[in-house]
Amino acid sequence: MRLFAAVLPPEDVAAELAQEVAELRKLPDADRLRWTGRPGWHYTLAFYGEVDEDVVAELSVRLERAARRTGPFELAVRGGGQFGHGRALWAGAEGDLQALRLIADRSESAARKAGVPMGEHRRYKAHLTVARSRDAVDARPYVAALGEFTSRTWTVSELVLVQSNLPRSGVPGEQPRYEAVARWPLGGAG
Repeated sequence: MRLFAAVLPPEDVAAELAQEVAELRKLPDADRLRWTGRPGWHYTLAFYGEVDEDVVAELSVRLERAARRTGPFELAVRGGGQFGHGRALWAGAEGDLQALRLIADRSESAARKAGVPMGEHRRYKAHLTVARSRDAVDARPYVAALGEFTSRTWTVSELVLVQSNLPRSGVPGEQPRYEAVARWPLGGAG
């Protein structure tokens, strides 16, 4: 299974971001970007890649523990940026970014302890990908527009283990499908 741990924005926040993305898609050269659909919007905490079925149970136990040890926190979608000279356009976050980094670190640590190979540790950068491109794109107009955007603030109350199903049809622009396979309340609530 291709898995990652994530924080998912609530539906009303995703709707706010969808309105902003609709405006971004009106900018010049927007057709050069592959826009990520609403079901794909998430803040990845730790990407695990292919995880053997026999490791998923141990990973789940450790992620549940990480969630229990992390209290709910406030977050909003805010601003944006790019990776790779316009190859990925993303919306950022504001709020309790320290708590977000903490749960990201705990999600990575949970995987390592469960035996998931994680490669080298990188400092966490909160981002929600809204578009990608195979070629370098001048993302400055999009980043500037995202700089004006802030969603409502919500309380992050759960850690989600997500399965990523990559497209297999070969149809250009087909998006991966994401499925929440487990959810754990933060702080052990619920």
